[in-house]
Amino acid sequence: MPEPGAAEPAEFVLVGRIGRPHGVKGEVTIEVRTDDPGTRFAVGSVLVTDPAGRGPLTVATHRRSGPVTVLGFDGFADRSAAESLRNTLLLVETAALPETSDPDEFYDHELVGLAVRHVDGTALGTVGDVLHPPAAPVLVVTAPDGSEVLVPFVAAIVPEVDVPGGFITVDPPDGMF
Repeated sequence: MPEPGAAEPAEFVLVGRIGRPHGVKGEVTIEVRTDDPGTRFAVGSVLVTDPAGRGPLTVATHRRSGPVTVLGFDGFADRSAAESLRNTLLLVETAALPETSDPDEFYDHELVGLAVRHVDGTALGTVGDVLHPPAAPVLVVTAPDGSEVLVPFVAAIVPEVDVPGGFITVDPPDGMF
């Protein structure tokens, strides 16, 4: 328990992973893990890193090269320096994320850890991850027996999400669980 008046530890959310160097001027490719890369990776943005010893990193350049997002960071001016950043995770504080205006929109970190229950009240497991394939997002639900069940995150199957209440209600098709 934190001491009275002590700040709560910051929570972070993954917004990207640094890939291979791009060119010879210290830029790197980014595996984007945010729906708002223009804001998250804007020039001047400061990103926390994992491992922590590689950052924080300040975005110096942001551009697209075809379908690929390319960033340059202050202090990394050549390909060798950029290579030292490969596989670094880029994070932002959850407190820095804007509130969602749509009541049916959620950040992944808000869903992970929620209890999952059937519309009849039966406990089905816990959300362990959220995947983002090209179609609709998919909840990875860890069942009580440890198995994982993939649940399309669509209103027909997930009629209720109660983040403050700590649960998601699902109406799965026969055989899903």
